[in-house]
Amino acid sequence: MSEFDLIQRYFTRATPSAILGVGDDAALLKVRDGMELAVSTDMLVSGTHFFPDADPLLLGHKTLAVNLSDLAAMGATPRWATLALSLPSVDAVWLEQFSRGFFLLAEQHGVELIGGDTTHGPLNLSVTIMGEVPKGRALRRDGASMDDDIWVSGMLGEAALALAHQQGRIVLPQHIFAACATHLHQPQPRVALGLALRGIANSAIDISDGLLADLGHIFGRSRVGAEIDYIAIPAVGFNEGKGDVVQHCVLAGGDDYELCFTAPATCRGEIEKISVTLALPLTRIGKIVEGNGCTVRAADGGIMQIKEQGYDHFA
Repeated sequence: MSEFDLIQRYFTRATPSAILGVGDDAALLKVRDGMELAVSTDMLVSGTHFFPDADPLLLGHKTLAVNLSDLAAMGATPRWATLALSLPSVDAVWLEQFSRGFFLLAEQHGVELIGGDTTHGPLNLSVTIMGEVPKGRALRRDGASMDDDIWVSGMLGEAALALAHQQGRIVLPQHIFAACATHLHQPQPRVALGLALRGIANSAIDISDGLLADLGHIFGRSRVGAEIDYIAIPAVGFNEGKGDVVQHCVLAGGDDYELCFTAPATCRGEIEKISVTLALPLTRIGKIVEGNGCTVRAADGGIMQIKEQGYDHFA
C-alpha cells in the first residue's frame, strides 16, 4: 500500500467546514467573523508517551484527546486538525483501529481532519489542532489575580497511578486500577468546561505534566504566587493516608488532562452551577497569593516539602 493509498483509505473524510481539506498541498480555512484562531500541537512518541503494544483504538482516541485538552484550556471551540504519522510498517489492522478511535472522538467534538503527513520510521503521532474563540475571550495563563480561587476539574493522579501500577511502583486493587487505566488510556478533554468558563475564569491550563508544574505556568505568567491544600485535591480513594507514590501521582504525575483554573471568589456560585450542569466535579483547592512560588499545605497546616514538580522531557 502506498502512502497516498494509506491516507485515502484510513484518514480521508468529508470536511464541509473547510474550503479545501485533504488532498492538496495545503488546506484552506476561513475563520468565522468575530473569531480568533487557537492553534496547538502535541506529539506522542512510542516508548515515551505510550507502550509500543498500546491498543490502537485507545491510542487513536488519546492522540486527539490531548490536543483537544489544550483547546479546552483556552476556551476554544474545536474545528480542524492535521495528523502526522511516522509508522514502522503499514499494518492494516492497526491503522483501521487507530483511525476509528481518532474519528470517533473527532466526530464527538465536531473536528474535521484537513491534512497531515505519513512517513516510515519509529512510531510517532503528532496532531495540530485548530479552534475558534471570540475575539478577546480566550482563557489564558497570564490572567490570574490576587485572591483568586484555584480550581481543578475531575480527579487527579489516576492516570499516573495506573502507570505506576503497570511499572510495579505501587499495587492497586483491581477495581481501582481498572478505573485509573481508563483515565490513562481514554482521557476526556474538558471542552464543554472550557467554553462554560469564558467570562468567569481569569486563567486556565490543562494538567498534562502534573498539577504543580502546570499550575506553575499560571502563577509564573501571571507573576503571582499560589497556595493549595493537599487534602482538598480530589483523588478517588486516596484522600486519607496518601503515600509517597500516590502523593507524587496526585501532585506531579501528569496525564490527567483535567483543567486547572483560577476565578474570583465571587464566582463560586456560578462555578458550582457549571459543575452541576456538566455533571463534572469542580473542586476549589487553594488560592492565588502574593509571591512567586507555590506552597502546598498538609492537613495539619504545615508546609509540605515537594521534591518533584512534574514531568519534563529533558530533565
